[in-house]
Amino acid sequence: VFSRSHSLSFFPKHRSGALSQGHLTLFFVSRGFRQAFSSSSHFFPLTLSVLSNMSPYLSSGTGHEENVKVTDTAAVFQHIHADPATLPPSLDPFTITTQNGFLPLQTPPVELPPVFAPLQKLCDDMPIEKLDGTPGLLATYKLGPMIDEQKALSDLNHEIDNLIASDGKPDLTAVSAAFRDYSFLASAYLLEPCWEQWNIDGTYGKGRELLPKEIAGPLVKCAKLLDVPAFLAYAAGYALFNYRFANSAIGATEYTNLRLIRAFEKGLDPSSSEAGFILTHVDMVKHTGPLIQGAVQMLDAVAADTGSSTVTDAFELLLSTMRVIEDSMEGMWNQSRPKDYISYRTFIFGITNQPFFPNGVVYEGVDENKPQYFRGESGANDAIIPLLDSLLQIPMPQNPLTEILKDFRGYRPKPHRDFLAYVRSRAEEIGVKEYCLKDLQTKVLYLRLLEHVRSFRWRHWLFAREYIIRRSSHPTATGGSPIVTWLPNQLFAVMELMRSIWESVDGPDREAQGKSVNEMMNNVYDSYEKLDKEVEKWCQDRDWDRKRIFVH
Repeated sequence: VFSRSHSLSFFPKHRSGALSQGHLTLFFVSRGFRQAFSSSSHFFPLTLSVLSNMSPYLSSGTGHEENVKVTDTAAVFQHIHADPATLPPSLDPFTITTQNGFLPLQTPPVELPPVFAPLQKLCDDMPIEKLDGTPGLLATYKLGPMIDEQKALSDLNHEIDNLIASDGKPDLTAVSAAFRDYSFLASAYLLEPCWEQWNIDGTYGKGRELLPKEIAGPLVKCAKLLDVPAFLAYAAGYALFNYRFANSAIGATEYTNLRLIRAFEKGLDPSSSEAGFILTHVDMVKHTGPLIQGAVQMLDAVAADTGSSTVTDAFELLLSTMRVIEDSMEGMWNQSRPKDYISYRTFIFGITNQPFFPNGVVYEGVDENKPQYFRGESGANDAIIPLLDSLLQIPMPQNPLTEILKDFRGYRPKPHRDFLAYVRSRAEEIGVKEYCLKDLQTKVLYLRLLEHVRSFRWRHWLFAREYIIRRSSHPTATGGSPIVTWLPNQLFAVMELMRSIWESVDGPDREAQGKSVNEMMNNVYDSYEKLDKEVEKWCQDRDWDRKRIFVH
């Protein structure tokens, strides 16, 4: 039995390779935190490897974990205020700027050099519905045979080395485009049998357990150059490096101008739910430039102790930006129909903690052919809320669910990882939360920004409930986290923090904040109880004991 103040430090750090044998059952009880993972005889247990960094290709550190004594964030991130158009393609395309935020520096390239034509043709022919509306290879389960029997793809591993920018360094923009295409192809190949089984009886069966060297070799080489896991990921592959413009003159200013480059099902049709699901995320992230700017202003203002007015300006920028982002997020309901998600979801599952890959996946010719375990594509890899978690120093309970949250960090592009690690470290060093809570005005602004974290996570919970939980009994999300209890783990945490701060404000000062703030906080208390009941209900419906955490 553990309290929230104890760390589950006994979990070993694993890389790829065989799973440990045997079972370990943890019983987790915490005051106010009953949303621990649950299980039954029908539940596929978590693997020990889910609590560790999945990729052997990630660097050991971010380079920004140590104390930073400067008061100007630009001294640490030299490109943060740069014009993205002036930066070379040899930079990681996800280098963060206050102009593009978490989007890539340039619109992702659609085409690769001609030598990659076989790869691009397979990706073009792969979707269930191709760009011209005709059935693709996945529609009739012919992608695997096309690769295995007809040898439609040669080994282009050595050609990755020829993706060189004009400055003589690796062209990481082109490498990222190759990574996107190879990772899409890898997921389609591995999960094609699951898609076929899904169409037969609504179960997933087993995926392919060997990724051919023609895909595995180039995919891993790209992953090493980019310092990311060698699997389809939210930013580097599925969403944020997978869009183009119907009209380049309009750009990203209008959602209706966005198109996908790659898709699994019907996503090349911009009116499809698959397109809506992905492009809504792109539309949200296009607004993150001011979010970066606000975070930088906050850190620099607190570090320099320039007074509450400067901090207030940073809060106002962050608040106005989050309103725009959440408005964009709300568009998901119209742009991607809940009933359609379960279908194309098949192709974004990962290897880790999924019953259709019980022995992992061998990447032929890689890592001595040891089984690999990677998480699947997940919106949890987005950086918007993790940025605010870090900046506002939101405490998370020390439990295996939070360890999964930490594990997701490794699936972001390296510049995202570096920046978020810096914000976490810097906010803790200079005491952002303590600084904001010592004054009533900034305390209320802090609460209002926490409310955006809460409402964002609440909407994410509603998406999970309506798109997945109501429509599938599969126990894990695409990223390998428990489908019912994982999102509430973080949602309860932010609401607990909001309640504790509000309870530190005396009665007259609460009343002085007016109707909107008081209604906001009343909703927090109501939402906490509502969520607690919902999680309990969904666990009971599945015969899961939410107080039990199974680790295999």
